[in-house]
Amino acid sequence: MTERKKTQPKGATDDRPNLANLRRELDAVDREILAAISRRGEISKQIGIAKRADDVAIYDAAREAEVLAQATGNNPGPLSDHAVRAVFRELISGTRALQLPIRVAYLGPEFTFSHLAAIERFGQSAVLVPVSTISAVFEEVERSQVQFGVVPMENSTDGRVSDTLDCFSRAEVKICGELPLRIHHCLLGVGNREQIRTVYSKPQPLSQCRNWLAKHLPKATLAEVGSTAAAAKAAKDDHAAAAIASRQAGIHYELPCIVPNIEDNPDNITRFAIINDCAGPITGNDKTTLMFEIVHEPGALADAMAIFKRNDLNMTWIESFPIPGHRGRYLFFVEFVGHCDEPPAGRAIAALTKRSLRLEVLGSYAQTEAVG
Repeated sequence: MTERKKTQPKGATDDRPNLANLRRELDAVDREILAAISRRGEISKQIGIAKRADDVAIYDAAREAEVLAQATGNNPGPLSDHAVRAVFRELISGTRALQLPIRVAYLGPEFTFSHLAAIERFGQSAVLVPVSTISAVFEEVERSQVQFGVVPMENSTDGRVSDTLDCFSRAEVKICGELPLRIHHCLLGVGNREQIRTVYSKPQPLSQCRNWLAKHLPKATLAEVGSTAAAAKAAKDDHAAAAIASRQAGIHYELPCIVPNIEDNPDNITRFAIINDCAGPITGNDKTTLMFEIVHEPGALADAMAIFKRNDLNMTWIESFPIPGHRGRYLFFVEFVGHCDEPPAGRAIAALTKRSLRLEVLGSYAQTEAVG
């Protein structure tokens, strides 16, 4: 017996949305968006002319952060704040490129977390230049091959990034910004979890996921490679292998995500430094990083730290770093709230300089909330 087709009562209306009408409405909205984007581009070009006339830097991290905050703060939905931020980030990147194309070096290859940090800060309309080492990022900036570099400085699980601190001890660059990026590691592979015998990744992701790996893949061999992108390539065609990398790397290399977010610390954050040849301007919400060496005698470090207390400066980070080739000598990296051009910071830096064998202001920059 065939089912009879249900018919609506005479005079009744169909309340279902009409797809054709909705698409026409969407097309009209898209034209409005395009017109607004074009208008934004024209205004941005005029801003670029005004900046050059006033000798003002094209890239203004604090202003861009303000625009993103306004966009998410005014977001009525239904799009998520994350989606709105991504749209406006690329809009800012594209219109900034009309003022001046920006080149940015980062620790490559593509789809490493350094690459994702560069995209998050500068957008994909910037020219993003992958290099093979952290020292090469510093060299690109020092030689003016790029305007900016993106380097990892510390991780909430593994602590400082020694290669970056070593480069700061030798290079003449400044920190002009920071980017705390939430790091989510995914187990990627073409097979299933039961088949996995080898897990590829950099030492840092393997360390940041060590408890999860010990619990869920105790018999798997952990193989260190040069980058998370290299890990994804190694696992691409091997059903017995997996990679620990970002979800974006999995999409790029066509590797399914077997298990997402396997990092042991759910608040796993890597803080990246944005480097160039000058410090950032005062924004009223800044931090400053110093690098100094003091005499090796009892109480010297305590006396140095007391300077920050006397000037009511809140320290947010301190690291000691052995000076290569000089056994027993250390550099100290200190970060505090405030800008180096503000009076309290100026007094502290002057007092600390008198007690130091060497002191350098690595930069002042706007404080940034974690993203990602």
